[in-house]
Amino acid sequence: MSEDRSGSSSDQQKSWFERLAQAFHDEPRNRKDIIELLQTAVKSEVIDRDAYSIAEGALEVSEVQARDIMIPPSQMVVIKSEDDPKTSIRKVIDSSHSRFPVVGEDSDEILGVLLAKDLLPLLFKEGEVTLEDILDRLRPANFIPESKRLNVLLNDFRTKRYHMAIVLDEYGSVSGLVTIEDVLEQIVGEIEDETDRLENEDIQATEQEGIFLVPALVSVEDFNEFFNAQLSEEEFDTIGGIIVQQFGHVPTRGEDITFEGFHFNVVKSDGRRVKTLQVTKATDQDAT
Repeated sequence: MSEDRSGSSSDQQKSWFERLAQAFHDEPRNRKDIIELLQTAVKSEVIDRDAYSIAEGALEVSEVQARDIMIPPSQMVVIKSEDDPKTSIRKVIDSSHSRFPVVGEDSDEILGVLLAKDLLPLLFKEGEVTLEDILDRLRPANFIPESKRLNVLLNDFRTKRYHMAIVLDEYGSVSGLVTIEDVLEQIVGEIEDETDRLENEDIQATEQEGIFLVPALVSVEDFNEFFNAQLSEEEFDTIGGIIVQQFGHVPTRGEDITFEGFHFNVVKSDGRRVKTLQVTKATDQDAT
């Protein structure tokens, strides 16, 4: 009996792999057919749910553009050329990022990209660290249009060996930035390290008064305490859960909603879950 079951399982697995091979061997088929085939593979336990999620993400990147996932200017950590060296170095340390756009007098004037590791030699420099010491270590910036598709961008990241791209709008102004990690997260889901977990706990004030960046994983209790709000804690533990309930779906970047006296704008989402929200006190105009 066991041999029969083994044979049956082997035939089933062989049949599925033959169908998968045929799907890619024939003329291109629509994405829906491939997704259905992968869903069948999950049900048959040929692949697990994580493998399916990665495959689905890989298929979706060809339909997603840089504008859909870029980090907006309000969230960009930049080094200003007029900053004194100590301010620049402190900004690098406090942000825990590895790459920083360096801007000139105008925010759209990108002079280059500073890598945190390139500052290490300055720690052993005799005398004062000067602005020229920092500017001499800039790498060329890479610019892309908002419409660039992620599968093409990922290939550029791999072949041209850069990890950050500055996104420009149709007028040549900076509208955001994209990193290789942002693209990979569209395929494999959130990639977190120790600093991400720390950031997920904090509500951050922006340079604009009254505007705050709130990670979706912030607890409803902490949100209420910070904003002196009265959001219900009965159904959801995090503010992200409440937001998804209010929308009725997982919102994408740029979607916004107003309720309970607050205006929420989604500034980062991978299409599977909300990551970061921009929060302001609602105005009469928001309510209309």
